Amino acid sequence: MKPLTTHEMWYGRDQAPPEVIRLRAGALEVEYESGDLRYVRAGGHEIVRRVYAAVRDVNWNTLPAHMSGLKIEAANDHFRIEFDSAHEDASIRYHWHAVLEGTPDGIITYTMDGMADRDFRYCRIGFCLLHPIAGIAGSPYRAVAPSGEIRGRFPESVAPQLVENGFETPLFPPFSALTIQMPAGGAVVMDFEGDLFETEDQRNWTDGSFKTYCTPIALGYPHQARAGQTFHQKITIRHQPAPAIQPASPSDAALRFQLGESSQHRLPALGFGMPSHGGDLSAGEVDWLARLRPQHLKAELDLRDPDWLVAFDRANAVAEQLGAALELALFQTDDSGPALAVLRSKLAAAKTTRVIVFHEATAGTGTTPPEWMELARKHLPGVVLVGGTNGNFAELNRQPPVITAMDGVSYAINPQVHAFDERSLIEAIAAQRDTVITARQFCGDLPIVISGVTLKQPFNPAAREAEAAPDPTVLPPPVDPRQMSLFAAAWTVGSLAALASAGTASITYYETTGWRGLMETSQGSPLPDQFRSAPGMIFPVYWVFAFLAGASSAQIVQSQTSHPLLLDGLAFRTPDCLGLLIASLQPRPQTIEIAGLPEGSLTLQRLNEHTLLTAAFDPDVFEQQSETVSSTSGALALTLAPYETAFLTIELA
Repeated sequence: MKPLTTHEMWYGRDQAPPEVIRLRAGALEVEYESGDLRYVRAGGHEIVRRVYAAVRDVNWNTLPAHMSGLKIEAANDHFRIEFDSAHEDASIRYHWHAVLEGTPDGIITYTMDGMADRDFRYCRIGFCLLHPIAGIAGSPYRAVAPSGEIRGRFPESVAPQLVENGFETPLFPPFSALTIQMPAGGAVVMDFEGDLFETEDQRNWTDGSFKTYCTPIALGYPHQARAGQTFHQKITIRHQPAPAIQPASPSDAALRFQLGESSQHRLPALGFGMPSHGGDLSAGEVDWLARLRPQHLKAELDLRDPDWLVAFDRANAVAEQLGAALELALFQTDDSGPALAVLRSKLAAAKTTRVIVFHEATAGTGTTPPEWMELARKHLPGVVLVGGTNGNFAELNRQPPVITAMDGVSYAINPQVHAFDERSLIEAIAAQRDTVITARQFCGDLPIVISGVTLKQPFNPAAREAEAAPDPTVLPPPVDPRQMSLFAAAWTVGSLAALASAGTASITYYETTGWRGLMETSQGSPLPDQFRSAPGMIFPVYWVFAFLAGASSAQIVQSQTSHPLLLDGLAFRTPDCLGLLIASLQPRPQTIEIAGLPEGSLTLQRLNEHTLLTAAFDPDVFEQQSETVSSTSGALALTLAPYETAFLTIELA
């Protein structure tokens, strides 16, 4: 196997991060990246998060763009960008020409003129405009709809996307113009040509944004394109009144992680999933996984499978090896009574933390119906029974569960329902906390169980037609090459911080081994050129949980980061020590200040591109590598390498 390159250590792929070009349109700042406009700012405040064009097939899969002919003209107060883009798969062939302009008077436009090169069906072709949550949630809006003017406020809690007549509903009716009043003053004004647009709360899928998109879903989908059919759309963005021109916003000035008081929340119970590759754990894998002291091991039991008892016995044996309790996701059928009676006898001899109850017909697209909770309660007395959804928070939010028969509520999280680049995944971290806070509104004090967290969707709940058979020469859809990277470790720190600070009771992360897990199997990656792990390699994300292995039920310490898209972290307190995980979320070195520390010496361990190979292949040595640093007046300055995770501990008197 070839040695890992720096970018493979960062991302799991040998590809440099995309170039980011900072531009101005009068007083507006904006970033151009790979065909997208990102982070439009007025007076230093973000008013638009992203503008991009999406092509999505009949099952809402996103087709990648192949760009060519890029031309950029830019000055200190205006810009013009042009390029061509093509999207093609087995069914779709579509191309379009882009023109992006920013004028000295503070107007930004993005125009798409495209054509279908063959007949095909699709769910979306067109622009998406993302609004940041901070500054938009709770703010008043005014929209121009065909029926007249609409007024309201953007929701602060995650707004459910309800379903009417088989299709999802927007936050408010479709429109051709939208104005949002900004807390810092003035308003962002957006005009749309070529189609009507509507808005949804993307936090339902843990995207960090509201999304304005076309075509209105109420018109139905999929749509039919004909060869030669043309598409024209244009978005115009401006701020009224125009803000005063300010110096360009610094990208990473005054990066600060501030510690506060101890919170009321405890570190959630942490566990991992049984590996989907179906193989057994080696003695070495058992040893290293047991060192994490997982509180549970999740296994899925589909009672339609004639071998479900074999799956149970295998999971129970692994749980015993790891010293963990079982968390069972139970998929019932219409005639599950006899199987539940057998399961009852099995559970009597097993250490079980909970059973998450689903009905196989609605597991990923709805919440557990009360009758299936009652059936499980009848056959499994004394067992902690949790209901909810095997799908995204969107399913739980649009169909709040009947909680009277539940001992807890569960849903799954992944950051890649709509977007797949690193910056979008980082934006999605904060939305995880919002889902837990919103769930509290209809779950009361019941424990909230996140089962589980994965980098990619384990299945496509939006598919309405059969998906194409997997291509064995490419990575399966649920596999992300970043699983074995420093990025995954840093992202996981952010995820843990978001969910722990919201009071989540339990979280299942990833799988034990394999390319969706914490370490590679002894056999290695089935596609080593695409998933760049080596046999037995311990992934960076493993060490995030290793640092927390002795902190079960630790008290979460309140913290705040000055730049959530650049830096994140988790702080906790045990009777003996204060622990911190600090993660850089950028592909460049960053100097940070950690404030609010007690005086004294701290032990620092670093997980970065310089220590990754030791952590991956000589873990006993890595565990012993540390340095001593000292806080001065309660503060500590650190320079972090790209996507570095730093582990700090200070003993408490």
